[in-house]
Amino acid sequence: MVRTKHDAVPYLPVKERSSVRERLAKPFEYVAGNSHDEKWSDRNPHPMTANDRYLELWRVSKSYPKRDGGEAVIVTDFNLAVKQGEFVSLIGHSGCGKSTVLSMVAGLTELSTGGIMLAGREIDGAGPDRGVVFQSPSLLPWRSAFDNVMLGVEQVRPELTRQHRADIVVHYLELVGLGDALKKRPAELSAGMRQRVGLARAFALNPKMLLLDEPFGMLDSLTRFELQQVLIDLWSADQKTALMVTHDVDEALFLSDRVVMMTNGPSATVGDILTVPFPHPRNRAAMMEHPDYDALRGDLVGFLERQGHKPDDQHDAAGSPPASSAKTSSERVASPLPTAVSKSASIPSLAVVALMP
Repeated sequence: MVRTKHDAVPYLPVKERSSVRERLAKPFEYVAGNSHDEKWSDRNPHPMTANDRYLELWRVSKSYPKRDGGEAVIVTDFNLAVKQGEFVSLIGHSGCGKSTVLSMVAGLTELSTGGIMLAGREIDGAGPDRGVVFQSPSLLPWRSAFDNVMLGVEQVRPELTRQHRADIVVHYLELVGLGDALKKRPAELSAGMRQRVGLARAFALNPKMLLLDEPFGMLDSLTRFELQQVLIDLWSADQKTALMVTHDVDEALFLSDRVVMMTNGPSATVGDILTVPFPHPRNRAAMMEHPDYDALRGDLVGFLERQGHKPDDQHDAAGSPPASSAKTSSERVASPLPTAVSKSASIPSLAVVALMP
């Protein structure tokens, strides 16, 4: 079969592609999880509308063939709708498919079944509308900090004049504290400074969505805390839709509007979704002192502990956990945190890879 750029969801049969288009055109009906019999409206008095589904994953599954002829099911029946400007984190034990989900949204991994839609268009491969942030920097060693950021901006925003592009590059490098290091090459920068270049590049490319795969995993605790603060400050001003993979419960609570908790693999899916009620901009100290913080943290830790002690035989034949394990935290409401602003002056950055067509 010949693929064209207009051939949406090319990994599905024609008949199934039509059903995906029809499904994605309707209001969001299904709650995130492994059951499609219970509608969102049964749990939420304010159902999501089409405007709330800036990113939607519908019945997404990913499997790989085994040598013995069977299939290794990594993720199954994954459903999630993300609002425009929302920051959502995926959390779960190692091997539950968090990064696989992120890779499918990035267009780097093909879906086995289901569909993904971003800003009204089905995802068909990688594109500059999504910026992917990894754990370590990805900089060209022979280019300066300025030139590394400029390389991406030139490819993604060719319609701008060179001076306009240069202004954008300088602006974001200054925001991450590298205004005095524009001409330095990666070898002349510390690890933290190299990661600041990555963060500057992520925002300079102006993608529709940021995808972050454990971006703070290789940093020491102090640098990680500082970087989390600068990211949330930049995000609060920019309001880009973001999906992040993390193992850190406190990081998920500090950065996220919602935390999606995934069941153990194989055949992992959404087990629960926790809404984080604290408004933006956020201050770490004030948030952790809030009377509802410990309860929210306990919900996340409790879910992970239950998953960690769950034997494999509790999964059904399809690989999904029992329905009783998928309780809902999305309706929990805590009193809002008083708005507080805390900004850090000198923060390291993330490694980012722009996805080019």
